[in-house]
Amino acid sequence: MSQFFKIHPDNPQLHLIRQAASLLIKGGLIVYPTDSAYALGCKMRNKDGIQRLRQIRELDDRHSLTLLCRNLSELAKYAQLENPIFRLLKATTPGPYTFLLPATQEVSKTIMNTKRKTVGVRIPNNKIVHALLEMIDQPLVSSSLILPGADLPLLEPEAMRDMLGERVDLIIDGGPCGLEPSTVVDLVDSLPRIVRKGRGDIRPFVESTSPLDFCRRFC
Repeated sequence: MSQFFKIHPDNPQLHLIRQAASLLIKGGLIVYPTDSAYALGCKMRNKDGIQRLRQIRELDDRHSLTLLCRNLSELAKYAQLENPIFRLLKATTPGPYTFLLPATQEVSKTIMNTKRKTVGVRIPNNKIVHALLEMIDQPLVSSSLILPGADLPLLEPEAMRDMLGERVDLIIDGGPCGLEPSTVVDLVDSLPRIVRKGRGDIRPFVESTSPLDFCRRFC
């Protein structure tokens, strides 16, 4: 059976964050809360953890995963940010949004969409996640905890422990997260495009009706 930590969402216990970070650094796969739904995650270079994550979700190699970053400076190491996109992300992060962007050379093929050369990136608004990111000093590879055949993410950490067993190394109970995954916004072309409507206000991404209008707002 996987380990189970109950971590306070507003005041994360440092000793538990340290233990969770140690598991990640050693190659572990964990379940953790975000500002949208619960998610699966492992450190960025953990090929075994990424494979285990894909097996749990039943995702093939064509499905790109998401990198959770601490800030825009870190995010820019892994996704190409032109000035208008940088300003849009600055206005909407941290928050429950996943952005699809052209990947940099720092992103391995195990994470990106190899056909489009894109990567999903996200800066969550969750104190537990940020504490973990600071401790491991690198992004987390992440995917919403939606099991095969389900339409919604798992909600109850106790039920996750029963359903996942030893398929993950740790489950973090960080309180209620809700059933909506993040909103996914494709920023590869000249206008934002909503790929998946989830949690979060989509108005910042749909108010521009043309590339010129978008440029007027963010260029």
